[in-house]
Amino acid sequence: MTLLLRRSDILGLLDVPAVLRTLRAGFTADVGIEPHRVRTDLPGPGTATTLLPGTIPGIPAYTVKVNAKFPQSSPALRGVVCLHDATDGTLLAILDSATITAWRTGLAAALATDVLAAKTARTVGMVGTGAQAAMVVRGLQALREVEHLVGYDVDPARAKAFVAETGIPGAVVDSATGVAARAEIVVLATWSREPLLTAADVRPGRHFTTLGADEPGKIEVGADLLAGARVVVDDVRLAATMGAVGNVGLDATAIGATLGEVLSNTRPGREFASQVTVYAPVGLPWQDLAIAWPVYQAAQATGVGRSIDFLS
Repeated sequence: MTLLLRRSDILGLLDVPAVLRTLRAGFTADVGIEPHRVRTDLPGPGTATTLLPGTIPGIPAYTVKVNAKFPQSSPALRGVVCLHDATDGTLLAILDSATITAWRTGLAAALATDVLAAKTARTVGMVGTGAQAAMVVRGLQALREVEHLVGYDVDPARAKAFVAETGIPGAVVDSATGVAARAEIVVLATWSREPLLTAADVRPGRHFTTLGADEPGKIEVGADLLAGARVVVDDVRLAATMGAVGNVGLDATAIGATLGEVLSNTRPGREFASQVTVYAPVGLPWQDLAIAWPVYQAAQATGVGRSIDFLS
């Protein structure tokens, strides 16, 4: 039997602190399998993406995710995460990928941002206030105190609603540069294909997390900003070929460390107070498992979801 888990099921079962612990363990583990992101343009306005295999040592399952990305649609990302038994391939569950992707990306970003940003940083700025932004803020609040929020979006009403819904004192500004001028931590989560921030927008000691540059052509921060900062990524090869680093013409020499190395204390993250740090992930398949597995276990324990026999 295969368990079908909808967005509402996943949200009802999601345990943020538990997922953060699983993500930390995943970043510091030796997965042993090269991550694959297979992406292709479609005849229309969208792209198709597959991420596989999602594995974490100690978890007896793996994931394969299939997504459709259509930036003008709402939601812009739709698809499924397939959770398989690692011993015999049984399809244990099918989960909504938009929910899994948003939360795993947001919580992984929150973990990295907390590790790299100055410990005294309490003002967070969001460039792009869609679904992804809420997950990052939720994760950051579980890791550090957030005293003030600054938001910008191409849709000012959405930015205003986002700030209000967080319950954090905040303000809406009219540009990405306005966010960078006021925030100690800046998170970008957009579909941009040109730099929204450059070296001219950087102040000493600030941290930037760029989430939008997760496939070829997508750019949120300029090459000069990255070249002047300590850049940490989730995967060197992917970041240099299809992520924030490679998309602006830089190569792997611009990368200071992976987040796994920082969390394992084999390479430093922030080295001194005035240093500018950047987290520039692409997103790895095992991060889907970090949410899918605990959600599946909770569903099994509580009877949530609908079961179907695809082989009947």
